[in-house]
Amino acid sequence: MGRYCAGLVGLLLATTAAHAGDVPLYQPAPAWVAKAVLDPAASTAADAPTRLIHDQQLRIEDGRLWVYTDVASRIASAEMLGQLATLTQPWMPDKGDLIIHELRIVRAGQEIDLLAAGKTFTVLRREQGLEQRQLTGLLSATMPVEGLQVGDILRMRYSTTISDAALSGHVQYPMPLMPAPMRVGFGRARILWDGKSGLRWKAQGDGIVAKPVQKGGLTELLIPLPVARQPEMPGDAPPRFRRPPLLELSTFSGWADVSKVFAALYATDGLIRPDGPLAAEVAAVRVGATPLDRAQIALQLVQDRIRYLQVGMNGGNYVPQKPEETWALRYGDCKAKTLLLLALLHGAGIEAEAVLASSRLGDMVPDRLPSAAAFDHVLVRAVIDGRSLWLDGTGNGARIEDIGDTPAFRHVLPVRAGGAELMPLPMQADARPGMDIAIDADESGSIDLPSAFTARIVLRGPGAAGLGTMTGQMDARQRDRILGGFFDRFVGNGHYSSITMVEDKAAATTTLTARGVRDSLWTWRDKRMKRPATRSLGEITFNPDRTKAIWSAVPVVTPDPHALRFTLRLRLPNGGRDFTIEGEGTVVDRVAGRAFSRSTTLADGVVTVEERLDTLGTEIPASDIPAERDRLARARTRLPSIVAPANALRAWDMRGRDPAGATQVAATEAIYATAIAALEPGDASAWIDRAKMRRSIGDRTGALADFASAIRVAPTSDSYRQRARLLRDLGRLKEALADAQKAQALDPSSEGANNIAAELLAETGDLPGAMALLDQRIEIGGEARDRYRRMKADVMGEFGDPAAALAIMDDLIAEKPGSPVLLNIRCWIKGTRSVMIDTALKDCTSAIELSTDAHKALDSRALIGFRLGRYEDALADLNAVLAAVPGSQASRYLRGVVLGRLGRAQDGAVDLAIARHLSPHIDTVYARYGVRP
Repeated sequence: MGRYCAGLVGLLLATTAAHAGDVPLYQPAPAWVAKAVLDPAASTAADAPTRLIHDQQLRIEDGRLWVYTDVASRIASAEMLGQLATLTQPWMPDKGDLIIHELRIVRAGQEIDLLAAGKTFTVLRREQGLEQRQLTGLLSATMPVEGLQVGDILRMRYSTTISDAALSGHVQYPMPLMPAPMRVGFGRARILWDGKSGLRWKAQGDGIVAKPVQKGGLTELLIPLPVARQPEMPGDAPPRFRRPPLLELSTFSGWADVSKVFAALYATDGLIRPDGPLAAEVAAVRVGATPLDRAQIALQLVQDRIRYLQVGMNGGNYVPQKPEETWALRYGDCKAKTLLLLALLHGAGIEAEAVLASSRLGDMVPDRLPSAAAFDHVLVRAVIDGRSLWLDGTGNGARIEDIGDTPAFRHVLPVRAGGAELMPLPMQADARPGMDIAIDADESGSIDLPSAFTARIVLRGPGAAGLGTMTGQMDARQRDRILGGFFDRFVGNGHYSSITMVEDKAAATTTLTARGVRDSLWTWRDKRMKRPATRSLGEITFNPDRTKAIWSAVPVVTPDPHALRFTLRLRLPNGGRDFTIEGEGTVVDRVAGRAFSRSTTLADGVVTVEERLDTLGTEIPASDIPAERDRLARARTRLPSIVAPANALRAWDMRGRDPAGATQVAATEAIYATAIAALEPGDASAWIDRAKMRRSIGDRTGALADFASAIRVAPTSDSYRQRARLLRDLGRLKEALADAQKAQALDPSSEGANNIAAELLAETGDLPGAMALLDQRIEIGGEARDRYRRMKADVMGEFGDPAAALAIMDDLIAEKPGSPVLLNIRCWIKGTRSVMIDTALKDCTSAIELSTDAHKALDSRALIGFRLGRYEDALADLNAVLAAVPGSQASRYLRGVVLGRLGRAQDGAVDLAIARHLSPHIDTVYARYGVRP
């Protein structure tokens, strides 16, 4: 969608806007004004509002609007003093006069007349909107209010006169009405008009009472302020339900009247001279083989070769500059671009007309009082082969493939000499996606490892141009950071070895390509390892709130038309053997105001998913919200997932390298190497993530080297703690303790750092030191106190007096009976130290029954079963654990031991090997429990 011409509204929505000649005038208020009475004594009340007077009075006469404003404010604070110490009144010099009637300070019953003292406003002549591509002609009158103090009352009365020749004698004004709970001592909106003006009025909003009365040949409409508090509406309600309180005034008799007035401004006859520079452009447009081709050539010329600049001066808020002037200046706003485009299309023999539109009001436009103030944009409607095409010269990147897309204006007003009524614009899906995302992922080694991928994102239209403009102002490092964040959003957080951006001006696309690595998406669900294969429904949020009674009939408006296409090619381990797809692989449906389609295939070891999601800009009746929410929930339950076989290769099967035919480890290593070389100073994230990957496949030497580099760059508590655990796995306990103590010193509040430091102190023979560390944290108290008591019991139970450890656990369980975590810890202590085995089984079983995630308690109960010689029971529990957490080295080790006791030594050897691969230190740990193969 293009830019919108704010100037087309004529700046009428600003109640303090002043439209004037070159300098302010200083005159008394006109006789028809009813001056409000200021009572300074009322401002001293404890609950007095800061706005004492808010009075606006309007007079419509002979095609001119007079707007009188009276504002009196109590300076209640230093902040208000700062806001009002300098007054500023903007105005446009081509519409009328800014007239200052009164400016005075009231202090302790005394009045200080600033105008009588010779104070005047200074006129500033500068364009303040150039950074927003606006040339408004707006002037500003400013005055510092000398001597203003907290406690003073500042009162200003002024008028503006507005007469716009472009409106052919018509007057219009949308007046915002102050609603409660805003407070004012005296508030009023007063409108006067005579019978000749033909004025129509309409109050928008709830609870606004207004009744015109006749007074001396004039009609008076009076509305006390503030008006009633307006009902709060949900943000996803259509605009017609979210109308701010407004009083509309217009002398237009209807929409056809507005259409007629603007018709002369967009007549194109004679605007392109036969010998002028634009004649050659018309000839170039005529080269198109078909009317559609010619329309596209004309639109692309206006979009690409005329830059946007809003021109609102010298009547320009409604009057477009002429096409040859636009061509010579090479800039224009929606009005100028529309008139130029119309002239080119008419010159090429294409039926076309200008249409007025609102970028803000949407479905509220038909409820507005007919006037030009209802619109802030103008574009072209071309008719080719009986089909309406909506051509916006202020857009970006429109191409023939998209020329039939419908803008999200809901209603437009055609500009015709004979007049026209509002025309609805039905919403429809865009012809092409605004964004194409394609991912090629290499997961050929193991479902546990990070995914190596190449991602390609193609942006079309305004999105493509906007990204190019933004990144064009950045250096390479900053650009890569921004684009990396873009890929993180659509692909997932990762590290990148390369990111490229290519702009194709001819195709109006920007193509982003990244080579990267991200964490695995495989998770354990329903006793299987699964991976999501889609993303489209994840883009949908549909949670309308209609809980309030006044919202019960309010529909939901869904986002404007936009399309996203997603393609995934995923290479699976072991050639995809025994992998399956579950869920709804192929579907075409509509839900929650969106249309989506999907196809999913698995062939030759590659999963291919193609999806498209279109937002449609539709309305969903409130009565349909529950059904649509349920349809979305059902659709999500049927999303396809890739299901791995039970024998799929796991990280512990890798032995530091890719299996035959796989490339995942090699690919991730290469990506990490390049990403690490490009890390910014102080960033160790890629080192840490590569260390985790290397550790998972058994490359502990490489992992240690990465942690060393990470710590050299960013010596964080977490990095030291992770390296301490790795060193402990290798049996290098003194080095591990040194790292744990550094982690604890860097972040004394870290529970993880304190825990591993205490464990390693005890394991290296300093149990008193471990207890002292944990006692210190327990003494501090707070929410972590009980967790540190559990740590103390755990460490004491493994390395010290089990009776003392169990006494701590007894106290904790007495304080929180029925806690599965505490019951499991008590069971574990009894099992590892082989004490009170008769009660340990009850603890474990209770923990299992009370827990929603029972695998830890099952592992503990298996140890009790082993102690009791119930090897089959122990095996059953261990099987259950490893079905849920196949990477649990403790359960692997114990199962290997149990299988040996059951005479299945060969099967047990497999588990023992995996356990030792996962934790080389594990034999030492279980020997301490008296458990050996």
